Amino acid sequence: MVKNIVLIGFMGSGKTSVGKALSMKLNLPYVDSDGVIEAEEKRPISQIFEEDGESYFRDKEIEVIESLSERRGWIISTGGGVVLNPENIFNLKRNGLIFYLKTTPSVIYNRIKDDSTRPLVNVSNPLERIENLLRRRTWLYEESADYVVDTSSLTIDEVRDKIIKIGGKK
Repeated sequence: MVKNIVLIGFMGSGKTSVGKALSMKLNLPYVDSDGVIEAEEKRPISQIFEEDGESYFRDKEIEVIESLSERRGWIISTGGGVVLNPENIFNLKRNGLIFYLKTTPSVIYNRIKDDSTRPLVNVSNPLERIENLLRRRTWLYEESADYVVDTSSLTIDEVRDKIIKIGGKK
């Protein structure tokens, strides 16, 4: 059985960029769980949060993750909050190896500071918000992951190659 490569981590950790790079290098299909939610809802996540709230979004996320977890041999990047529900991690682990793309708050801030589509950091002090959210979630990422890759000082290709090297050993 070919396992999925699942990327988890905070927003701005590189999940989408690394996922696409893995897809190209390994010639495997790629899917972004947030992109699937946006396509199904026909609206951006920021609008979902604004109109229906985070709990509605999290319910949709559970449905999408359950569906994506049935696939085999895919690269799956997830939303930053996927670890908030243990059901998501249970489903992702069934057919996947989970890689936590770990990044420092300052690197995250620099990567996403100009992106107004991030509802959880569209606040007056985004760096403080990032630090607070990351403080609460880090243990969940670490507990959920099969492997941890620190992306803070690596290029997309370096992260991709590290994941390929690690994934080939499992």
